[in-house]
Amino acid sequence: MEKGNFLMIHIDVLPEVFLKVVEAKELLHNGQATSVADAVKIVGISRSTFYKYSEFVFTLANGFIGKKATISMTLDHHSGILSKILETIAINKGNILTISQSTPIDRKANVTITLDITEMSNTFAALTQELQGIDGVYRFNLDAIESTE
Repeated sequence: MEKGNFLMIHIDVLPEVFLKVVEAKELLHNGQATSVADAVKIVGISRSTFYKYSEFVFTLANGFIGKKATISMTLDHHSGILSKILETIAINKGNILTISQSTPIDRKANVTITLDITEMSNTFAALTQELQGIDGVYRFNLDAIESTE
């Protein structure tokens, strides 16, 4: 596979083996397993399966050490929702580069934010979960992420 040829696939549609490879890699990274043999035994896959996929399966947080990300959301048109989103990004040390907001229609507004994520204190995946959990966020999309690779 050529560098840069990636697909972003939701975790719910992946075969279980890919999730187990990621889990084994996390066990190794966190020191909960001292060897590949230990990690694969814990998650229930073979070493050959681990080695077959380990260079091709990774989480967004450790696979894409990006510089910029563009997200879009549909927000309820109430005072303070956009402020909560911006505060959440700031708390995680994301640097907002651009914000574009549509005129609210039927009490909903579309917002697109491009942010620099290189100095974030949390993973980008954790930030997206926080943003999706804000009351009044109806739709959330990751539109683009820039990889340093």
